[in-house]
Amino acid sequence: MIRLIISVLTLAILPIGILAQQYDLLIRNGHVIDPKNSIDKVMDVAVKDGKIARVAPKINASAELEVDVSGLYVTPGIIDMHTHNFYGNLGTYLANGFSALPPDGFTFKAGVTTVVDAGSSGWRNFEQFKTQTIDKSKTRVLALLNIVGTGMKGGAWEQDLTDMDGRLTAATAKRFPGVIVGFKVAHYFGPEWAPVDRAVEAGEITGLPVMIDFGGHDPPLSLETLVMEKLRPGDIFTHTFAHVARRIPIVNDQGKVEPYVWKAQERGIIFDVGHGGGSFRFDQAVPAMEQGFRPDVISTDLHTGSMNAGMKDQANVMSKFLNMGMDLEQVIEASTWNPAKVIDRLDLGHLTEGAVADIAVFSVRSGKFGYIDIVKKRFDGNQKLNCELTVREGDIVYDLNGIASPAWNE
Repeated sequence: MIRLIISVLTLAILPIGILAQQYDLLIRNGHVIDPKNSIDKVMDVAVKDGKIARVAPKINASAELEVDVSGLYVTPGIIDMHTHNFYGNLGTYLANGFSALPPDGFTFKAGVTTVVDAGSSGWRNFEQFKTQTIDKSKTRVLALLNIVGTGMKGGAWEQDLTDMDGRLTAATAKRFPGVIVGFKVAHYFGPEWAPVDRAVEAGEITGLPVMIDFGGHDPPLSLETLVMEKLRPGDIFTHTFAHVARRIPIVNDQGKVEPYVWKAQERGIIFDVGHGGGSFRFDQAVPAMEQGFRPDVISTDLHTGSMNAGMKDQANVMSKFLNMGMDLEQVIEASTWNPAKVIDRLDLGHLTEGAVADIAVFSVRSGKFGYIDIVKKRFDGNQKLNCELTVREGDIVYDLNGIASPAWNE
């Protein structure tokens, strides 16, 4: 009885505002763009216990923290579907090597809450990658498993057909459902289709997609055969706007998108940007965009060779496509709901009530901006996306200008 009386007295002296707080976080007056739910207007977004609690105009409730984002855009947390995060100290390229990057320093500042590591690890070293990076990152890290058992160690390791096993790769993916979300083929220069065929075998066993980093074959293997015969609907062709040695580009010497590229997209092949340090050129992207060919997914191919070059970060890559003719809703869709569907993580990439509260808030700046491709050619634009605030599972993890913080003297 005494404890009950004390509890009642304690409640009686609490400020009324604390008792009335319905939400943990309330983001007010932002222009919400949520392609999955066809929302494109000014709304409030409420968060409770790490989940989206409500999205509606003028939510009449209080919260522990309210943030006014008038004039800014509120989107689902961005999904970067092509990164390399198996960082380490072995010096073996992107598999436990110096060229890969710890994600948290490169994601939140660009509005990214989920990354998909694109084949840095294989079935032999995935568990090390999981322990070393996935389990220790605030960013949600998913993975495409390389068809090479040792992953992207570079050099001779990635040419070893004897280490490409579809069944062992599939078996590893089955042990980590929802974390391993597909498979990757990259950097094989031989004349055989075996790496692609074995990755597709793993995809058939598991029902997961395959991403192909194509090129380097001498003579070049047929891109038409790849996208029209070898890959299945839902499989991914990355580095869409590259023009590299010993790979047929999607825009031909006459400046036209190859006819079979249109047909491949129609049959369900996913065209991913995968900008990187060597895989995006304006002389491919601009003609394609002018002809109406747009990527399904916008991604960075983040690693040390791209982070300070023309790529920079996800928001910068998104800005390039905003300036090349995609509207803002299309850019957001290609960076949220589209990649979520491709990797079959339908719990991500939207602001549905009950979904995880991964949220990005962007400004769209007007002015004169220069964007650079991998051969240091510049494209001039008049718009630029800047991430102002990032929320990961209900927690504010990035706040560029302190919009979620009180003034120091309040």
